[in-house]
Amino acid sequence: MNKILITGSTGFVGQKLCKKLILDNYSIREAVRSNSEKRLDKREVFNIGDIDKNTNWSASLQDIDCVIHCAARAHVMNENKLDTLATYRKVNVDGTRNLAEQCAKAGVKRLIFLSSIKVNGEKTKASFSFRHDDNPKPEDTYGISKWEAELALQRVSKKYGIEIVIIRAPLVYGPNVKGNFLKLINLAAHRIPLPISKVNNIRSFVSVENLIDLISCCIKHPAAAGKIFLVSDNKDMSTPELIKKIGKAMGKSQYFIPLPVFILRFLCAIIGKSSEIDRLVSNLQVDCNNTFEVLGWRPPVNPDDAITETIKWYLNQND
Repeated sequence: MNKILITGSTGFVGQKLCKKLILDNYSIREAVRSNSEKRLDKREVFNIGDIDKNTNWSASLQDIDCVIHCAARAHVMNENKLDTLATYRKVNVDGTRNLAEQCAKAGVKRLIFLSSIKVNGEKTKASFSFRHDDNPKPEDTYGISKWEAELALQRVSKKYGIEIVIIRAPLVYGPNVKGNFLKLINLAAHRIPLPISKVNNIRSFVSVENLIDLISCCIKHPAAAGKIFLVSDNKDMSTPELIKKIGKAMGKSQYFIPLPVFILRFLCAIIGKSSEIDRLVSNLQVDCNNTFEVLGWRPPVNPDDAITETIKWYLNQND
């Protein structure tokens, strides 16, 4: 499978995935909403517009062996009324089902779907980790839409025979990161004393380099077809530990205030920040043993090195 179509190729993961696969001598075709960026290499670019049940993929799918579907309506904090389940379903469920059906009819052999650990749930109990074979328990609209997309893909696979590979990732970080990880970097950069010295949680993360390495592995691996894989750096850490590592990479020591977690939760609830603080203090661990056993894959990048590279990018952006 040497000819690859990548959706979401202008996004955080998609950009780096394109570069890696070109270096690995794959022929890359990009599906973008608007063809506004000039490419310096020989990638083919197809403007497919918005992704929904009516998107026409036919031209972009000609002679394609494998599709890597990174495009999605992304999860955002503090969703407003426009960010309803129906809005997520339009892109993440209907759009994904439509793409898979057209892939099958066009003769595409395999579709790799970038899902989310949110399909498993929002947090884990102490000493427990999410597994690939857990009963899904998504809690928010984004997680629900990703789960429904997985179900739709499995039905398309059963009907048409196209190979489906599903990858569920936790929080992804690396150069050009946005969202919650960038917020943590900003806090560390300003050395704001945080009331988290009593936080003793454990969370899984994945560097974008490790994620795209797994995606690359799944393109041709014969055992990947029909499987769900969880991914992480395989080195979990607490929130205070993560912020200390970020600070160390910046050369800035961090200061934490010893506030009991239940008081921290109470104060954040008063100001309407319960969901934000829950992500800082709760556990979210991912068990990747099945991924390692089935694929013989291991994350090649150490998280300390990945954090250092992320901070180098951040500092260059803020010079």
